[in-house]
Amino acid sequence: MIDTLLKSLRTALWFMFLTFPILAVRIDSLKNAVTVRWPAVIILGAVIFLISVLWHTAGLVKRSWFFRFDGFKQFIQRLPDQDALSPFMIRTTLGAAAVFMISLPFFASSYQTNVMINALLYVMLGLGLNIVVGLAGLLDLGYVAFYAVGAYLYALLNLHLGIGFWIALPMGAALAAFFGILLGIPVLRLKGDYLAIVTLGFGEIIRLILENWDRVFKGPSGISHISRPSLFGIGIMESSVHHAIIYMYYIVVVLVLSTFFFVSRLKHSRIGRALLALKEDEIACQAMGIDKMKTKLTAFALGATWAGMAGVIFAAKTTFINPASFTFMESAIILSIVVIGGMGSIPGVVLGAFFLVLLPEYFRELGDYRMLVFGGAMILVMVFKPRGLLENTKPTVTYVSQQTGPDTP
Repeated sequence: MIDTLLKSLRTALWFMFLTFPILAVRIDSLKNAVTVRWPAVIILGAVIFLISVLWHTAGLVKRSWFFRFDGFKQFIQRLPDQDALSPFMIRTTLGAAAVFMISLPFFASSYQTNVMINALLYVMLGLGLNIVVGLAGLLDLGYVAFYAVGAYLYALLNLHLGIGFWIALPMGAALAAFFGILLGIPVLRLKGDYLAIVTLGFGEIIRLILENWDRVFKGPSGISHISRPSLFGIGIMESSVHHAIIYMYYIVVVLVLSTFFFVSRLKHSRIGRALLALKEDEIACQAMGIDKMKTKLTAFALGATWAGMAGVIFAAKTTFINPASFTFMESAIILSIVVIGGMGSIPGVVLGAFFLVLLPEYFRELGDYRMLVFGGAMILVMVFKPRGLLENTKPTVTYVSQQTGPDTP
């Protein structure tokens, strides 16, 4: 017990030392003074000390006789697991989620509806990146570039040619798919860290072009007064902003459902199995007659398609875009959604998007400690569920040996 207390004390002191410049030191530029908030540091150290003690105590309890019971260990390993859920539970959960999503604008405020739109947009982006990372196993750190392509396409077409949302939506998807193919061609021979570096550079090139080509993309000042979607030629903004948010919400819901259906069918299709084979072993994939080049280009194109559509929706929702909305941090958040939710798992990506988008919003009341709690929650998820909240289950085949003999018909 003494060793546990000493380890917890060292952990708390080390954590206090690392967070001291961020949490304790506050610079007041108006009064030209520096203040140190010692109570915040002491409270943080006490919390870390208690968490560390509980952590080590839980490790001792986990090694006790109660947790050695095989049935309990199997239950913990399977929870939450997609195979542990019965078809009735899945249908009931999906039905309840559908009723909740349809009725949300009727009892929620405009702010809450707007937050849910953002979460659904990240669901669409996560499902698109899941095709590239989760199914094909291609680490893409510049995914936000396709997001920016769709947003700027709609903004420029609406600004110069007056093209509406419904016409720009498929155009944004097609142009993003074209850029996905352009990215895929030079990286066909790369994989792993080298592929990640190249895709990261591609995303930064797109952002720098948007930021420095002022004559076309308006530079850091961005493009404003982008039209919202119309309903049979009628502008929704003419009635009220609340009605426009509700209309945009249902558009996003329909597009997310279509994305969910498409990605689910893709996963179990011939192309999806080729992507999974490419992820497992490229040499074996080629030996089975699968064209590695076409499969990688298909993965980049399909993943970029949904990012382009999400970019068009984002531009129509905010009515203003600039390069600051498409930084590397956005790609990191989308990749975190896929990893935390479960690589290759479609329900896991949806759960991961809600976890990463809604959790910080609900923790706004914590003020300065909001991101600290959020980061701690992410660490806990990765420690206890390293394969994601709902890890992808691989199909298994059971071989039954049949003995043949003189009595066998």
